[in-house]
Amino acid sequence: MTAVTVNARTYALPSQPTVVVCVDGCEPDYIAQAVAGGHMPFMKRVLAEGTALIADCVVPSFTNPNNLSIVTGAPPSVHGICGNYLFDAASGTEVMMNDPKWLRAPTLLAALADAGKSVAVITAKDKLRKLLGHKMTGICFSSEKADQVTQAENGIDAVLPLVGMPVPSVYSAELSEFVFVAGVKLMQTRRPDVMYLSTTDYIQHKHAPGEATANAFYAMMDRNLAALDAMGCVIALTADHGMNAKTKLDASPNVIFLQDLIDTWIGAERARVILPITDPYVVHHGALGSFATIYLAPELVADVAARLAGTWGIERVLTRAEAAAAYELPADRIGDLVVVSERSVVMGTAKSRHDLSQLELPLRSHGGVSEQRVPLIVNRRISGLDCSRRWRNFDAFDIALNLAQ
Repeated sequence: MTAVTVNARTYALPSQPTVVVCVDGCEPDYIAQAVAGGHMPFMKRVLAEGTALIADCVVPSFTNPNNLSIVTGAPPSVHGICGNYLFDAASGTEVMMNDPKWLRAPTLLAALADAGKSVAVITAKDKLRKLLGHKMTGICFSSEKADQVTQAENGIDAVLPLVGMPVPSVYSAELSEFVFVAGVKLMQTRRPDVMYLSTTDYIQHKHAPGEATANAFYAMMDRNLAALDAMGCVIALTADHGMNAKTKLDASPNVIFLQDLIDTWIGAERARVILPITDPYVVHHGALGSFATIYLAPELVADVAARLAGTWGIERVLTRAEAAAAYELPADRIGDLVVVSERSVVMGTAKSRHDLSQLELPLRSHGGVSEQRVPLIVNRRISGLDCSRRWRNFDAFDIALNLAQ
């Protein structure tokens, strides 16, 4: 066997160790500022001698949909993961989309493992681990729960002695640093054929491009990428989404509370607003993002859509069918309306449901079309690429395995 086909895309089996990195929240300007400031010497060389593209992530520009798109090579309409959180119409409950039962397509990682290649997956947050490792034979663990790994569950044990770091706080740069250091140690000791590394956007939520803390984070990343490169790895780096400030002039959160707004128009309990950004890590973003979906009775859709379209700060309002087509989403897992806010604006449900006391200001978040541009960088020169076409972050494995070997 020389190739595998997954979700209608064919991938050559790797002839060199191949590492795909998803840097959570990596607005392209983070790399530009760090390189310009001399903090990423390895990346500066890659940008000059390798391949550097700007790609689009999937919308909603959130963690789960994009990580699953990268490892399936397909949009959410194929793999089914359309947010971190959804309203399950069948049960009438709001749930996290962390369980593999929501996944509708196989991953390339599992297919490569089935083809006899050694595969390792390291994530920052444990919420992604079971989705990324679904039906995959190999190593799969998170920084968040690195002290709980077992051979049976994770394909590896004794991760902490290997990495030489304690379990980091989930609210720290070290949670992502652990991912990179673990990746380097695994490559040194086990040399997997394929490795997928996925970080957290804690730093990007707190610090803008060019800030000292952001530059220090990217310098750490640069050192570890350089170590992987020195071991002969093909490296493809991309992101799950970008990041923008979502603030008013006084630096307070620039929020439209959709549930409150719609309730004043049509009455209470006649609409349900879902924020797919929702996850347990409220310090990052306060469950405030630039993409929302709304469930309501058919006879109310047109009126609410028109009112929202005329609301300051709202960029786009789409019906279920329009949103499924425009953003390649599973129509049965989104609401009757999909709302996208402008670059500097986020949306909430009801003001009373958002405890912003833990939110570290100024608010930086994501979810909309304004966070769709992400880097797609490979440490190999690939000639003949059509730079004018629309590249996607989920082209990362295609480029790494089919063009960069």
